[in-house]
Amino acid sequence: MSEHATRPIAPVLRAEGVERTFKDGERTLPVLRGASMELRPGEVVALVGRSGSGKSTLLHLFGLLDRCDGGEVLVDETPTTTLSEARRAEFRNRLIGFVFQHYFLIPEFSVLENVLMAARVAHPGPAWFSKKAEHRAHAERLLELVGLKDQARQRPATLSGGERQRAALARALLLRPRLLLCDEPTGNLDPETGSRIMDLIFELCRHDAVAALVVTHDPALTERADRVLRLEAGRLHPSAW
Repeated sequence: MSEHATRPIAPVLRAEGVERTFKDGERTLPVLRGASMELRPGEVVALVGRSGSGKSTLLHLFGLLDRCDGGEVLVDETPTTTLSEARRAEFRNRLIGFVFQHYFLIPEFSVLENVLMAARVAHPGPAWFSKKAEHRAHAERLLELVGLKDQARQRPATLSGGERQRAALARALLLRPRLLLCDEPTGNLDPETGSRIMDLIFELCRHDAVAALVVTHDPALTERADRVLRLEAGRLHPSAW
């Protein structure tokens, strides 16, 4: 190979034979039985599967909110299964953004304060004050990008469902993650609003080379995704939807 040949782009996320089992009394319930996949920068992959198939479990493992019983989850080419909780939290804050179906905005805080919450968690104590101005400026840019500049000082209760999801998206992107994990981001939205949310996700992933894994039951979303994976019998399979 020529020394000038282009090297393959390394995946942001790689799962190798991931297994996860839960216990219900005396019963053992294997949910994931060797799930494997790769996700590269700028790629948007839709994850489908019947209810209860383990999609949310998979997102929790990929988001380092849980540990697998077998296999390995690599984020930014680093094995994460045996990392300490402190290191996993560092990876989560630095590299991973989450967008949930139910927004999880704090009602007592303004939209801008909700977006900034990710930075306050990542930089506790005195460190926050040294970085506050930088993060605030970035949060304001993100709110302008998602069309919420004029709502920055409003409380979440005054926003529509679509506006709340856009605020949640801005919060997820504040720390410039390399990986975006979305759990039914359009599930509570009407088709038109859901389409606008997905426009934003695709645009931001392409522009900033963010890799996104999106759990969905929305055919319009799966048609736009770069790939569709189906979780079935505890494993991931390519799907034509």
